[in-house]
Amino acid sequence: MAGSGPHRGRTARRSSGELESEVLAALWSARRPLTPAEIQLEIGGGLAYNTVHTILKRLYDKGLVLRAADGRRGSYRPAKNAAELTAQAMHEALDRGPDPIGALRQFVTGLSPEEERALRELLAGRPV
Repeated sequence: MAGSGPHRGRTARRSSGELESEVLAALWSARRPLTPAEIQLEIGGGLAYNTVHTILKRLYDKGLVLRAADGRRGSYRPAKNAAELTAQAMHEALDRGPDPIGALRQFVTGLSPEEERALRELLAGRPV
């Protein structure tokens, strides 16, 4: 029968990586540090407070968020902006592979015309 079974009424379970990305997105969009409760409200989706707190602890342990004590409550802010974190991930991916030049070649062939133009400007030392 439709709507019955073990998953009735539940939202799809998200991976911890997906949850980490959602928490970081909420922090990046905020103009100030957020408490776990504020992040919980921002993300929505029925996440338990403890789940948000666990994700924040993982992000803190990875050096991706900074925690500021505010009385008994802690607030969190991103350690890096989205562009910095993406660039770091790209560098790490290049460092892991056996052929970083080949990986760059493949990456560049997949750029949009706008991204390719911006890359050319950056390589020429011109502001984008």
